[in-house]
This record gives sequence, C-alpha cells and structure tokens, in this order.
Amino acid sequence: MNYRLNFVAALFAAAPLAATAAPDAPMSVVVVSATRAEHTSFDLPAVIDVVDADRIGAAQPRVNASEALATVPGLVVQNRQNYAQDLQISSRGFGARSAFGVRGVRLVADGIPATMPDGQGQAATFNLDMAERIEVLRGPFSTLYGNHAGGVIQLFTRDPRGAPYIETNVSAGSDGMRKTDVNTGGKQGAFGWLLDGSRFETDGYRAHSAATRDQAYAKLTFDTSTTGKLTVTASGLRQDDTQDPLGVTWATFQRDPRAGEIDATDTQTPKRTLADRYDTRKSIHHTQVGLAWDEKFGQDRLHVALYGGNRSVIQYQSFSKAFQAPASHSGGVVDFDRDFYGIDANWLMVRPLGDGQLRTTVGLEAGKSNDARKGYENYVGTTFGVKGNLRRDEEDDVRNVDPYLQLEWERGQWVFTGGLRHSRVSFDVDDHYLANGNDGGSVDYRHTTPLLGALYKVTPTLNVYASAARGFETPTLNEVFYSGTGNGFNYRLGAATSTQLEVGAKALAGQDVRVNAALFQVRTHDELVVDSSSGGRTSYRNASATLRQGLELSLDADLRAGFSARVAATVLRAIYDEAFTGVAEGNRLPGVPRASLFGELAWKDADGRLQAALETIASGKVNPDDANAATPAPGYAIVNARVQANQALGAWRVREYARVNNVFDRTYVGSVIVGDSNKRYYEPAPGRNWVLGASVQYQF
Repeated sequence: MNYRLNFVAALFAAAPLAATAAPDAPMSVVVVSATRAEHTSFDLPAVIDVVDADRIGAAQPRVNASEALATVPGLVVQNRQNYAQDLQISSRGFGARSAFGVRGVRLVADGIPATMPDGQGQAATFNLDMAERIEVLRGPFSTLYGNHAGGVIQLFTRDPRGAPYIETNVSAGSDGMRKTDVNTGGKQGAFGWLLDGSRFETDGYRAHSAATRDQAYAKLTFDTSTTGKLTVTASGLRQDDTQDPLGVTWATFQRDPRAGEIDATDTQTPKRTLADRYDTRKSIHHTQVGLAWDEKFGQDRLHVALYGGNRSVIQYQSFSKAFQAPASHSGGVVDFDRDFYGIDANWLMVRPLGDGQLRTTVGLEAGKSNDARKGYENYVGTTFGVKGNLRRDEEDDVRNVDPYLQLEWERGQWVFTGGLRHSRVSFDVDDHYLANGNDGGSVDYRHTTPLLGALYKVTPTLNVYASAARGFETPTLNEVFYSGTGNGFNYRLGAATSTQLEVGAKALAGQDVRVNAALFQVRTHDELVVDSSSGGRTSYRNASATLRQGLELSLDADLRAGFSARVAATVLRAIYDEAFTGVAEGNRLPGVPRASLFGELAWKDADGRLQAALETIASGKVNPDDANAATPAPGYAIVNARVQANQALGAWRVREYARVNNVFDRTYVGSVIVGDSNKRYYEPAPGRNWVLGASVQYQF
C-alpha cells in the first residue's frame, strides 16, 4: 500500500506543474530518427522525445544514460548499481526481461549500431560527455529499424565548430565515485575535430561492485563540398575486472540492501558471499570506428555509413555446484572475442505530387558479428574465481540484411506516411567442443514490417495522428544456444511478432506550453520466456500472447520569473493474454511497472548563471517472475535536488554543480533480474547520495 500512497503523492506534487510547466528547449525541435532526415517532431505522426545537451549534463557526472533518460515517458532506464551488467532499459515493457545488456530496444550512436544483429546491445558505449542530444523513438515508427520491438534510442554527438578550445571536467561523490574528463575541439576551414578521454571510478554502493571505466572518443569532419560532408568517428571503452555484486533474495534485501547473497555451501566461518567466493567480475574491451558520407543534390540527399569494431569480454560467474558440474555445463567463465561490421546506405528524394510534396527514402542496412566464444570452469582444485578446464569452444555468426522504403506525402493539413522493411537475420553456431554434445546449428528469420501513419493539422498549434505497424523480434544469440531438453542449438525457437497501434495529440499553447499525449496498444504473439534453467543451461521457448496497453503524457512549459518544469507520466497494462504452463492469463509481465512518473520544477536567473531544480521520480511495483508468485519489488517515490553555477571570464568558461539524489533516504529496489532461477531477483538502489563537480573551458 505504501508504494501506492507514494505514487499518488508524487502525482499530486507534480499536478500544479501541469497547469504551467515548461522546458528550456524550443517548443518544436528538429529530429531525424523517425524519417532519417531532418523533420520537426511536432509534425510527425510518431512519439519522439529529445533529451538535449543541457538535460544530459544537468548537474550530472554523465556516466550513465539513466541520468538523462528518466525524463522520457514510456521508457524505464534503471542503473543496476552493477557496471558488469550495464543498464536495464525497457520501452513500453519491451526489454525488461534482459538479464544483462539491452534487448528489445535498438541503440544507435552517430549512425553506428550499439545493438548487434541479434538484438542485444550495450548502452555503456554511449559517450555522454560529447552528446549533443539523444532521440527516443517509440511506437509503430520504430519498427522501421528492424529487429526489435520497443523503440530506438539514438545518440548524436556534437559537430566540431568554432574556435579551438580545451575543457576539463572533474566530479566526485558518494561511495568513492570520481570522474575526470578532458576534451578539445574546433573547426578551421573545412576540417573539424573533437577529441575526448575520461576515467570513471567507483567503490560501488553494493558489496563487491567496484568499477573502473576508461573511455575515448574522436570525431573528425571534412567538408567535401558546399553541400557534402565526410565524418569519421572512433571510440573505445575499457573496463577491467568490473565487480559483479549479483542479485539478492528478498530476505537479504530486507536484512541489508548493501549486502551480497551468502553462499550456503561455503565451509568457511563466517560464510562468504557468492560474489566474494567466486570473485564474480567482468572485463570489457570495446573499440569501433565509423565513416559517414552525406551529400545533397538539390533537395535530394545521399547518406552512406560504414562501421566496424571489436568487443572482447571475459566474465567470471558464480556456480555453486563446481565439483558436481554436469557434463552439459559450459563453465562459469565466459570468454569471447567479437568482430562486427556493417553498412547503412539510403537515398532521400523530394518530389512534388499532386498538390503536395512526396519524400521517399530507399535504403539498405546490413551487419555481421562473429564471436570466437569459449567457456571454462571457474575453479582449479579448491580455488574459485580462476580460469579452469575448457568446457566450451565455438564460433558464432549472426548476420542481417534489411532493405527498407519510407514514404511521406504532405498535402495541405494532412501528412501521410508509409513504410516497409524486409529483415533477414541468420544465426550460425559451429561447435568445436563436442565432449558435452554438439551444440552447433543454424536458423534464419525473415519478416516484413509494414507501417502506415497519418497526421492532421487541426490548427497551427494542434496536431492529431494515428499510426499502425507490424514488428518482430528474434531471439538473441544467448537465447538460441540451448533447447528445453538440455540438448544443443534451439532451431525451433521462433521470432516474436507484434501488431502496434497508436493515436495521439500534440499541442502548443503559445511559445510557453507543449503537451504530447499518446494512447497505444501492442499485441505480441510467440513471446519468448524461460523454458528451463538447470545444469548451467538456460533455454527459452515461444509461450504465449501478450498485451500492452498504455498512456504516455509529457508536458513542458515556461513559467514566469525564470521557473520551468516538466512532467512525464506513463500508465501501462502489460499482461499475458493467454495462459501457458505455470502462468495464468492476466498475469503481469515481469520487470514492468504499472505506472511511472518524472516531475521537475526548475529555476534559472535571466543570464543562466545560476540554476536549481527539484526532481521527483516515482514507479509502481514490479513483479520479478512470470508466475507473479515472488514478492514484487515495491513501488517508490524519491526526490532529487540539484544546483549549478556558470561564469564567463574572458576566454574562460567555468561551471560548478552539486546534486543530492534520494534526498529523503528511501530504501527501495532499483531493478529486478527477471526469472532468476536462484530467486536472486532484486538489485537494491542507493539511499541518499551526492555528487559535486566542476568544469573549466578555455577557448583560443
């Protein structure tokens, strides 16, 4: 009951803002994600939110995308307090069941996919220090990006411009958090450059959760003509021995949210936690490079992007049956080296048609990832957390080839949109370790996703729209590895398909208030769920139909006397629409809150030299399992506060900020691990915590 009272209280606290709330950004922003060309978001029959650079850096250390994306309705972005497993991101309930990384939501940075062809992505590769904006596209329009179901999150770094500069940012906070970032950039003639390097360190809020992350980024631009530009980007991420605190049971969370789960099989006194005994950890080395060419030919435009990279991971897991490991077990150490590359090319044509204008985009996207994957026992003799005997050796290939077409016809007060994408995703596993059976196999998935949308301009300040699409989502590589019988490759596992419907309205009240509202429904067939988990192998199956129905509302406005505010609210009914073994019809989808809210009241002086804000973040309860039998993570409401000061002294720009999160020191579960076979579902969030930061920039 407390979570309901907290959530209702948060809604009432934000209600006064709804009459007058306001953004710092312009009321009608330009986006590219929905149509792959510049377009005002107000005139699109789609839900798309833009998080600008001011919001990304709003008294934040710019470590996790969750810092900024909490402001977007329909999106749930949780910091697991576990840098070994990345953020947990779900959009309209898609992606919540991912135990690590991001699935169900497509991630893109500067045109380079941060999501592999199988649908698994990594948000940690986003460079937030150089971000100019993040676009979040949800609903039917996002299906034109292929293999996913929930939406697209696309980050754009700023383009080099102006006189050369150099900047240093430092921050420090609770639990030994510290970050240093140095960047430089500028443009001279036709050549522009942007270089950035940072180090982030934390001792971690939870036991055994320390991490160190080094990131580097470079962006070079060349004006090839008055209408053309060549852009080269390169980035790298390095995390060595990032500690994994694992999830905990409900009893452990109640006893001590910081504590780890005790290993009952440990013979020491006192018994060690699983994380300590097995020294659970992950090392990640990720590098990538991209090349993009854009050229305009009158109103037409050509875009060609090529990319490639490498990702190496070694992860030490906990496995408490080390000396009784079944022959089928692939080991407690995951070790893979991945090469990936791809292309995205499209041609935009603008032509008159009847009394209107037709915009046509024709494109092709193709990608491939290749894993040299091995598994080892995580013990030698009685020593745990070390690489032991080989248990797995295979080569994994995943490929996609996706031609697509998008049309937009604008005539008078109407905007009609249509699209078509045909996706082919292929999996091929070649097993070289046959002592535990042959786990090799291959499977192809093919699907065509159509889109239709229409927008009507009721008045210059009110647009209404409707859209519909079919989408699909293949299993990830990890989900096709094993079948439910404990045997090898699960070539019978099908892709989930969805029918998405949406209606909405966008309204402007002068230059001061903007309201977006969307009603949506998504019916999914062949939803993927856990089939069995034993002997170190987790298998999946197509189980059931699901239904997602919801409302998203965002309101921005500009108050007088320097005040501004934002409200972003989501109500979501996400259920199993058909019963299957152990799960009743009407059960809630795990990992998905019934409602979520972000509310902010901010102030800044006329010159923008001093800024302050109060934030409210609230969420309904979350079930961690399909059967809805486990204790739900209770709902919560927390309050954050921030203040920032800016000074300009000749060629120098100085900024200082302070932030306090969870001001009232609430104890709550920040995220859940859906369907954990050991019932260690819960990942606790920090109590009251703080961060201080400063930056200095000099422009030559």
